[in-house]
Amino acid sequence: MVSLSLTTRHPGAASSWLNFCFRLQSHRMSLRKQTPSDFLKQIIGRPVVVKLNSGVDYRGVLACLDGYMNIAVEQTEEYVNGQLKNKYGDAFLRGNNVLYISTQKRKM
Repeated sequence: MVSLSLTTRHPGAASSWLNFCFRLQSHRMSLRKQTPSDFLKQIIGRPVVVKLNSGVDYRGVLACLDGYMNIAVEQTEEYVNGQLKNKYGDAFLRGNNVLYISTQKRKM
């Protein structure tokens, strides 16, 4: 969760920020509602970051996952404290260790 505090040196800064947040929320609400299951189906075959409860990140291409959130990742890289530690061809991540899955921008 991100916490923001506004220090207003400029009189209209707070109201501008709130206006921006309102417009952003309105835009999000106008998009089609998507369930987590829909999202996960859409990202199969795409680059992802999988963060484990231990804080370790695995980055690679999402191959598949099941209802228990067990995840198979291809072209996997393991990052500890932001540093690349290992590269694996394929990796299987047990679902009860997964904190979150996020899409990753494709490398050019």
